[in-house]
Amino acid sequence: PETNGAMEATRRRTQDSAREKASAQRAQSVQWGRSWEVDWFSLISVIGLLCFAPFIVYYFVMACDQYQCSIGQPLFELYRGETTLLSIWARTPSFTWSAAKIYAIWVAFQVFLYICVPDFTHKIIPGYVGGVQDGARTPAGLINKYEINGLQCWLITHALWLANAHYFHWFSPTIIFDNWIPLMWCANILGYTVSTFAFIKAYCFPTNSEDCKFTGNIFYNYMMGIEFNPRIGKWFDFKLFFNGRPGIVAWTLINLSYMAKQQELYGHITNSMILVNVLQAIYVLDFFWNEAWYLKTIDICHDHFGWYLGWGDCVWLPYLYTLQGLYLVYHPVQLSNGHMLAILLLGLVGYYIFRSTNHQKDLFRRTNGSCSIWGRKPTYIDCSYRSADGGIHRSKLLTSGFWGVSRHFNYTGDLMGSLAYCAACGFGHILPYFYIVYMTILLVHRCVRDEHRCSSKYGKEWKRYTDAVPYRLIPGVF
Repeated sequence: PETNGAMEATRRRTQDSAREKASAQRAQSVQWGRSWEVDWFSLISVIGLLCFAPFIVYYFVMACDQYQCSIGQPLFELYRGETTLLSIWARTPSFTWSAAKIYAIWVAFQVFLYICVPDFTHKIIPGYVGGVQDGARTPAGLINKYEINGLQCWLITHALWLANAHYFHWFSPTIIFDNWIPLMWCANILGYTVSTFAFIKAYCFPTNSEDCKFTGNIFYNYMMGIEFNPRIGKWFDFKLFFNGRPGIVAWTLINLSYMAKQQELYGHITNSMILVNVLQAIYVLDFFWNEAWYLKTIDICHDHFGWYLGWGDCVWLPYLYTLQGLYLVYHPVQLSNGHMLAILLLGLVGYYIFRSTNHQKDLFRRTNGSCSIWGRKPTYIDCSYRSADGGIHRSKLLTSGFWGVSRHFNYTGDLMGSLAYCAACGFGHILPYFYIVYMTILLVHRCVRDEHRCSSKYGKEWKRYTDAVPYRLIPGVF
């Protein structure tokens, strides 16, 4: 009997241990948002970005305004004692109420278009998906609805811009360039305001408390965000609005303002300026044409809304993604026909890879695998995952087409396009090439953190996927 009792006790302990292990595994499987704990390296990186990112933006814009886009000249002058930080600051245009008025009208107009003008373009443009669409499932198991009207907002905004430039003349087409630095201060005010509001909102009145994640570190929470999908009312979604409007809608307007300034200063527009405008306009239009697809990307599916997205969308995106056009105002470059065609080809091939790769995944998802990719039935890895509400969901990881070449081949195409923007500016300065350096760091980092989340989400099935598609970006290299 004692032996039987010991065996029974051992059996119970084994069962309890197995249950605890299974419970731990289930708990781990639902943590497929951002991490709950912050290591020291991540904390130092976060504090560094919070402290220095605004100065990086200021430095690049100041270098163009005061030093003809030379990145090294301010540092050399400071080192030699020929200037001081205070003198550089004193020469920098300050905040103006006229710029604040321009910026307030701009943001208010985009808010109006976003929440008050339901999308009608999907009813008249064949093939375009707009209107009310479902987002991806959140870690808490929810599926949010979104009003997709970015293309409509872009078309209305640019139609009014062109109508003003050619007929009404309410303001100069160079208005953005002429107020560029004062507008930067306004953008910073909005970026910090919305980030702080989202931070406080997450503690006091979150949209969905089950989709909030607190790390215990205030700096990390502020930067990377707490709420997954903060909203005001039913339709005003912070992530969708601030990433697309006012930032990306403004991208092409900023470039048009640069073009108008080049015409005003030199009496003509260079082919490099036209090339930058065309290639970046293709990217922007692609974003809005596929805005419904964007709901399935890492920004919406994984990132929480904090300073990283709030301030980044208001300041970092419009000011550093448009450096090529700004540079060409100060240094007009006329490319040879061969050079221009080579850059155009690089940009278009990069766009083709970027779009085709994303299209293959979208087609695969919409048809649940009942489609043809590169003339063949697609192959995939079957996966399952558990959401925070306890539900078990199934998913498929595509291993055909471009997704069989590398796990993030869409990023490879994106980098090719980014390099084309920079190469259009020639090789006189390194400032225009900041974009390709930044995008390389950003997308490689996205690869790593996205795969870390996928590993936590799918477990051993993710290992099967990485065995089937061993490279992240460039086959045979990385």
